[in-house]
Amino acid sequence: MKKLTYLILTLFSATAFAQDVSQDMVKNVISILASDEMKGREIGTPENEYAANYIAKLFKENKLEYCTGDSYLIPFDYKGKIAYNVCGIQKGKSEKILGFSGHFDHIGSNDKTGDNIYNGADDDASGITTLVGISDYFKNKKPEFSMVFMAFNGEEKGMLGSTAIAADKKLDKIYNNLSALFNFEMVATESEFGRNAVFITGDEFSDLDELMNSHSENGLKIYPDPYAAEQLFYRSDNVSFVKKKIIAHSISTANMSKIKHYHQVNDDMKIVDIDNLTQIINSFGKTLEKLNTKNFNPKYNNKVKFN
Repeated sequence: MKKLTYLILTLFSATAFAQDVSQDMVKNVISILASDEMKGREIGTPENEYAANYIAKLFKENKLEYCTGDSYLIPFDYKGKIAYNVCGIQKGKSEKILGFSGHFDHIGSNDKTGDNIYNGADDDASGITTLVGISDYFKNKKPEFSMVFMAFNGEEKGMLGSTAIAADKKLDKIYNNLSALFNFEMVATESEFGRNAVFITGDEFSDLDELMNSHSENGLKIYPDPYAAEQLFYRSDNVSFVKKKIIAHSISTANMSKIKHYHQVNDDMKIVDIDNLTQIINSFGKTLEKLNTKNFNPKYNNKVKFN
């Protein structure tokens, strides 16, 4: 009997562990996006388009459906040429949708000798890795909410991609059912609040963080924005959806008082905390599994500005 009990517990533990996203997967995705070969992923470059196609490949591997048409790639105009956002959707038990986003473009390179590539590992390959990780977590599950995953382009040039995709009428069916958007922006490092902890921009404008913390699993903790005076809520891609009156906040771990790699060539794999990033991804996955349309319906208050 003891052997049988041990076997059952072992199988249960293995099953529980098997659903977690692996550190190897996380390291592989962020390493490719932040590699020198990507040359900083600046919008309008071949490397930027390669990054878009790579993310589309990951969406396919994670069994996502197209958001519209017959491709994950959503084109928009950039200086008379075509650039791409990337969008995939997973159908859940409800038509109500949770959204996850980040931007995959960065600022390219400079003309100096030596290390001259702005790899953008934290900004924002880490955010893309997080949303890819969440889609990987749920690829063999049927979540309560449907889920949309959006990789924005052109954030560094003025949130061009998120502005374009938010205005895309072909996606209105998704937006009309979008209960909340989590925009991951620089989550590669341990936050000032410790491991497995993030902060949310604009926490004073909605009850999203309170609802997430009340259903938190695996020790995940979402803290108020310690840089509220910087108004980061209105300075990242989430604002393109705030303007549509959709609950949309950015999630970050960046310690802005100490950070030395923002828009620098040392924003590369050496600053990435793979263990912490993987834990955050799995903690979000476990927390999201608990959410449904009855216990999770975040709302704005009257403090938010929509324009």
